[in-house]
Order: sequence, then structure tokens, then C-alpha cells
Amino acid sequence: MTLSRRTLLTSLGLGGASLALPSFGMMAQAAPSGPAPVLHQFRFGDATITALLDGHLAIPSAIFTGSDPAKVAETLAGSFYREGGQGLEIPVNGYLAERGGQYTLIDTGTAQLMGPDLGGLMAALTATGVTPEQITTVLLTHMHPDHAGGLIAPDGSAAFPNAELVVAETEWGFWYDDAIMASVDEGSRGFFQMARDAVAPYAERRKPFTGEVEVAPGFTAMPLPGHTPGHSGFMLDAGDAQLLFWGDVVHSTALQFKNPEWTIPFDADQPLAAQTRKAMFDRAAADQLLVTGMHLDFPGLGRVERDGAAYAFDQAPWQFGL
Repeated sequence: MTLSRRTLLTSLGLGGASLALPSFGMMAQAAPSGPAPVLHQFRFGDATITALLDGHLAIPSAIFTGSDPAKVAETLAGSFYREGGQGLEIPVNGYLAERGGQYTLIDTGTAQLMGPDLGGLMAALTATGVTPEQITTVLLTHMHPDHAGGLIAPDGSAAFPNAELVVAETEWGFWYDDAIMASVDEGSRGFFQMARDAVAPYAERRKPFTGEVEVAPGFTAMPLPGHTPGHSGFMLDAGDAQLLFWGDVVHSTALQFKNPEWTIPFDADQPLAAQTRKAMFDRAAADQLLVTGMHLDFPGLGRVERDGAAYAFDQAPWQFGL
């Protein structure tokens, strides 16, 4: 059973905080071929950015906290978005940035962890002509399996053998906290173990960070807590242009720009996740900041615009030439 077919989500109480995580149990294995490679490459300042599609999954609108069928119908009215039997389809994206012959990968997709509709990021990377050995830095927004699963090869070794792994100290500490892991139900302990297994081959090449600091040439970390304790974005300063890779600030382009207060059970701290999203929307709209994210409609590049009391996403046009 793949994530898109999960309807049972486990809510966990941790002291005074509420942590919600899905209980994955046994994850489906990807088909050997996996999804066909899908990518889109564009120039941005002095960098070349390639959006890499790992695949797609479906999230039922009913799981969004604060939603109701009438409001969902109103939100989707007049758009091309349709909710199928399994939910609203959303992409899982990763991004490759090349500057001066150095390759940085932002998130790694799912690899074999989440079923045959996912796991295509490595094939997309191969289609660019860049090998895993050429990746010098992996920037990890957080340690959920649709972002960290691609760190490891099927045999458990490092998929990017020469890469330094950049991940927030808070994020690493959360998933490696034995007391927290012991306090959750048995099904969710597997979720913790998947996170640990994904990053384990990089333990000696881990670069932790705290706060808003430069973590790689041209990249500054931006704490965006709520989805997970150490959830982070990364701002690329590419000469005369800036681009924010904001991870999972948004899960549904269709729903959450118009309803930024709606959260999902995957958010560890749902009130904080909503607060972070609104603050990020305000900043992005005020500064006309270019953003991209791991669940924005592929390839995910655009600007946030104000739409009355809500917001809208202005998708950048497809760039046909470099």
C-alpha cells in the first residue's frame, strides 16, 4: 500500500506539544523501472537549476485541518484542479543547482520507499548527464522519506558517495532522540528508523547548522519550523538574483494559498506550521521573491501574490532555452 492510499494517520502526543505523523508500516517497493524521467532546466542568475520530478502522490482534501467539503469545492471552483478517488495529486520535487562546475542537490526524493508512482528522481538526474558522484553537497530540508529516501542506494550505501550532507542540527536531533522515538506508537517508530537509515551513510560527512547561516557557497539556510522541528529552506544568491527553496511550506498548491491556515497531519506542530506559512507568504509577496518547493506544481517556480485576504501562486512560464 502506497502513501497515496493511506487513510489512517497517527496522531501522537508528546508532552505539551502535539506531533502528528503517518504510520507507514510496511512501505511498498517501487517497480524496477520506476516513473519515466521528468525534468525542467532553467537559468537563474549565474546558476543552472534543474527541477527533478520524483513522482506524485494523492492527498485527500479531508485530511487538511480546518477544511470542509463546501470550502474545498469553493476553493477549487473555476480551476483545473480535480480531486480523484484517492485525493488531490501533488508532485514530489527535488532540485539540482550547478554553479561554477559544482553540483548541489536540494532534497533527494523517495527512492524505493513509497511505491511505483514515486522514485523517479535518480532517473531524472541521470537524464541531465550528471552522475551521483558529481554531487558535492546535498541540502536536506527535513528528514521525511519523500525528501531523504533518495540518500541511500538499494543496498543501503550512500547514493551520493562524495556529497556532504547539510541538515539542521534540530532536525537531526529530533529524529535521533531515542526518548521521542520510544514515546510514539510502534507503527511510527518505523518512520523514525527510515529517517535514521537514510542519513546513516553520511554521518562522517554531515554538516549541521543552526539558524540563518551560509551552509554552502551561495546558499543560506532559512529556519521554517512547524512541518518538522528543524524544517528549513535554502536561499540561493545567484549573483543578481535570489531563489528560495522552501521545502514543505506548501503541500497543496490548489488549497493552501487560498487557505494558508489549513494544515495536515504530517505537520509536527500544526499551529506553528500555519504561522510559518503565513509569514513566508507575507515576506515572499512583499519582496516579490521567487520561490520553489517540493510539492508546488512541477516545476514549481513562481511568486506569491496577495489575493484579497488570501494568496495566490503565480507560476513562472516554462523556460524553453538556457
